[in-house]
Amino acid sequence: MKKKVGLYFGTFNPIHSGHLIIANYMVEFSELTEVWMVVTPHNPFKKKSSLLDNHHRLEMVYKACEDYPNLKPSDIEFGLPQPNYTVNTLIQLEEKYPELEFALIMGEDNLKSFHKWKNYKVILERYSIFVYPRISKGLIENEFLTHAKITRVPAPIIEMSSTFIRKAVKEGKNIKPMLPEKVWKYLDEMNFYK
Repeated sequence: MKKKVGLYFGTFNPIHSGHLIIANYMVEFSELTEVWMVVTPHNPFKKKSSLLDNHHRLEMVYKACEDYPNLKPSDIEFGLPQPNYTVNTLIQLEEKYPELEFALIMGEDNLKSFHKWKNYKVILERYSIFVYPRISKGLIENEFLTHAKITRVPAPIIEMSSTFIRKAVKEGKNIKPMLPEKVWKYLDEMNFYK
């Protein structure tokens, strides 16, 4: 049987303790044996201006995952044409790692807009999706509520965002408890977001 790897996509600008809590929960309490933190170079739906360089965000993900053997950083999207779409990344990963089975991890907020994703029906046909709860507005499409490939995982609800952290750093607030220690040190040494 193939090892099942969950793909947790994000700009991770910066990665914070909430990301690690969700990723670790998925490894410990679902059928996923590993979670790959896929650092996205540029999300077609987000403004690029506040994004740190790819290598800095990847470095922070490396530092955050060091103490968790089942969490791995991934830069698979760095070499793909931009803007990139998840369906293209999945094809790349399948070609590169035919011995693995890949699944998506997404928050409930993303599931609500999943029907707008490029080739979302192809993704649903071929991959499992593990959804963690988020407090968000809007409704989930009916087809996603009972779909056999979509598993809702009762992970803790984490209301922490990278946007909040960047703003707090800029305002000189102490947000050290919200970041893995190695990520905090890196951010502080590099003077990021100030």
